[in-house]
Amino acid sequence: MDAYCLKPEDLPDLGIETLGPCTIESPLLSLSSHFVEDDERIAVYSHSANLEAYAGSPAPTFERAGPRRKVFFDPEKLNCGVVTCGGLCPGLNDVIRTITLGLTVQYGVKNVFGFRYGYLGLSSNAPKKPMRLTPEIVNDIHLKGGDILSSSRGHQNLDDMIDTLERMRISLLFTIGGDGTLRGAQEFVKAIKKRGLEICVIGIPKTIDNDISGIEQSFGFSTAVEASRFAICGGHEEARGAWNGVGLVKLMGRDSGFIAAMATLANSDVNFCFIPEVPLVLEGKNGFLAALDRRLDRKHHALIVVAEGAGRDLTESSVSARDASGNILREDIGLLLKQRIKEYFKKKKKPLTLKYIDPSYMIRSLPADSNDSAFCVLLGQNAVHAGLSGRTNMVISYWNQHFVHVPIALTVHKRKKIDPHGHLWQTVLETTGQARS
Repeated sequence: MDAYCLKPEDLPDLGIETLGPCTIESPLLSLSSHFVEDDERIAVYSHSANLEAYAGSPAPTFERAGPRRKVFFDPEKLNCGVVTCGGLCPGLNDVIRTITLGLTVQYGVKNVFGFRYGYLGLSSNAPKKPMRLTPEIVNDIHLKGGDILSSSRGHQNLDDMIDTLERMRISLLFTIGGDGTLRGAQEFVKAIKKRGLEICVIGIPKTIDNDISGIEQSFGFSTAVEASRFAICGGHEEARGAWNGVGLVKLMGRDSGFIAAMATLANSDVNFCFIPEVPLVLEGKNGFLAALDRRLDRKHHALIVVAEGAGRDLTESSVSARDASGNILREDIGLLLKQRIKEYFKKKKKPLTLKYIDPSYMIRSLPADSNDSAFCVLLGQNAVHAGLSGRTNMVISYWNQHFVHVPIALTVHKRKKIDPHGHLWQTVLETTGQARS
């Protein structure tokens, strides 16, 4: 899908850092015959239009993920840590469980610790001691929503966190989070190198918005789209149940509108879809309010889906507050649209019944659906394989139907967004029938 494509100028060096050669036979040799060789690569581009830029020179490739015949760390002497950061997301517990079981059951690692409340849990001011993760502790956590480790946003002192890793003799840290978390992991690696320590940092991409560069799909996204269907169906029935009824559903998507776009395609009753990548024009003959007026004249009901980051010029002040992760805090576009719609039809003295639905926090705390659960297992297993092989400063990605290793530098280079001129968004417009901006 064109929305996921990377431009050649976006690509950093795609080589993956390691702590050194792997010299220890993998414990998996007695359990499996499926291993990946280090020279196995997966093409970044599969479309001929992208490949034309590399005529006469090798096209870029990612290193394929999977178990290696030899590993860098001796599992019996290895201590590992897991940390989750940012907001809740379906599948967090699935990933934590898979990492724990992969380390302890498959590789025989004896000590796995979960740091509580994000990077704060790695600091000397941690609100709770690290949790010892065992097969018994994680036995059924994948059946529950939320995050067994809890999470937080914000930065912590790097040296302080590395002191914790040194004190606990942790040589492999798994960081589960979005672009802010991965930026923090990248800084972690730099600080670790300065100290000359042999500590690997492996990232697992977590963003319900599906907006991390170099990642075709992140866990939680499938669950979010599926759960959004109930809210959208509710909005549609509310709209149809009243004369000039309007259902307004706000979905997640601070900077990228993938959830809103895919949920709209999954619920083809949607008449208007608004995403952060496309300007939201309210006024004027060709504006949304006039288009909604015309829709109600024809059908007497309408269904609207809006991503939380849509209409940025309407919700962002010149001096905007930010959250602990540095994200701009904007006025609620859903409530703003609700108000403007009501004001418009009140001025026209036209009857209107509007129902506003915001399922955001209900969705992100749900257990993962079956697709995400299976996806999380594959992400977690490949993260464990990468970590045991001494790789670092990298993220497990799904790309071109393969799991691959990508450098953190790619994932934090720029945010993945929908191309307003690309196939995905054009399909949304064809489905809704709304005017092209």
